[in-house]
Order: sequence, then C-alpha cells, then structure tokens
Amino acid sequence: MSTEPLLQVEGLSAFYGDLQVLHELKLNVNRGEIVAIVGANAAGKSTLLRSLSGIVTRTGQVTFGGQDLMKLAPHEIVELGLIHVPEGRELFPFMTVEENLEVGAYSARARAQVIESKAKAFELLPRLKERRNQLANTMSGGEQQMCAIGRGIMACPEMLLLDEPSLGLAPVIIQTVYRKLVEINEAGTTILLVEQNLKAALRLARRAYLIENGRIVLEGRSEDLRDDPRLTSAYLGR
Repeated sequence: MSTEPLLQVEGLSAFYGDLQVLHELKLNVNRGEIVAIVGANAAGKSTLLRSLSGIVTRTGQVTFGGQDLMKLAPHEIVELGLIHVPEGRELFPFMTVEENLEVGAYSARARAQVIESKAKAFELLPRLKERRNQLANTMSGGEQQMCAIGRGIMACPEMLLLDEPSLGLAPVIIQTVYRKLVEINEAGTTILLVEQNLKAALRLARRAYLIENGRIVLEGRSEDLRDDPRLTSAYLGR
C-alpha cells in the first residue's frame, strides 16, 4: 500500500449560512485505506463529507490526488473520482436497480467505462444482478444500500465517501454490507467511512478520527482506539 496521501485536509471549516459547523479539521487518507470518521449524532460527520464533495460553503485546504478541490465545482470533483454515497441511499424509487446504477455513470469519465463498471458492480454485489429489473422501492433496506454503493461504483471511484451505510439495517445485514465494503476496498477503492455505529466502524477501518462538535478530538489506529474512554465519553455525552 502506498503511503502517499490520496486525500489531504488542512484547516477545513464549513458553514450553513452564518452557522459554522466544522472548525479547522485536519486529516488524511492514504491510497488503499479504509478510514472511519466516528462521533455522536450531529457532531459534523456528514457535513465533512459534503464539504469534501463541494456542496457546502467551506474554507481551508483540501487536495485529492494532488488536485486542489477548493477551486472545483462538485461535478468536477466527481470527475476526479471522489464519489459520495449519501446517507439515506437516495435511490430513484420507481426506477429499476439497473437504471439506478446507470445514473451513477453520468460523468464523462464514467460514461466511457459504463459496461466495465456495471460488470464490476455486478461481480462485487451479485444481488444487484439478480434484482437488476426490480424497482428500487421494492427491495429490502440492505439491498437498497447495496444499490446505492453499486451506483457509487458506477462512477469509477478512486475513493468512496460513505455516509452511514449501516443506518436502519439489522445487525446481520450490516455484517453483509461491511463484507462487501472490504471486497470493494480490496479491489482497489479507497474508502472514507462516516459512521455512528462505533463498533462496526472500528472493526472495518484501519484508522479512525473522532469528531465532536465539529472538531477532530482524537485520531489513531482503530485497534488503539477501541478501548479509549474518550470515545465512550463522546458518545454518551460525559
């Protein structure tokens, strides 16, 4: 695994109007890693991903593959291969699985590889191939989450930004989704994972950052953080 950071963030702050949500964040993700952003609800985790995607007002420095993201529009960030899979799946309910997947290949970069990308999505997520002609709103929650991830694969990601992929899923389904994320990572995609499910995130990720009130207050290897009392304190508000 290369140690060259694929994503570098320095002094990132983010705003909704006059409300500042993120405060001077610093983090990095190396090529091939799975890195988790953990923290309690409303800590700023989802805003971090929106900031990286360029869809909220932000200041600071963000580079991806050596490119300055602060100068780029959201669609230009997608063209570089930084792909955001949002919280809540946001599928088109009355389109089929295959149609939802094809929506992910809307950029010029992805359109040129749509056949190969669809084959890759079906290989990594074979349930999608079985359900390719089924309407998205008739699938289970776990299947819908896999469809959202598959749509991300269709965009030819260098890195996937995953926002709460375990949200609303039963524990056994979470395990299935996370196994698929490991396979996607092993196939060459770097992953930055936002999760409120602390145990699941630390099992999956190599490293983790704890965000609290819009600030990163703890970082390190997942195995070192599992028993850190500051994690418990952040989640329980103590």
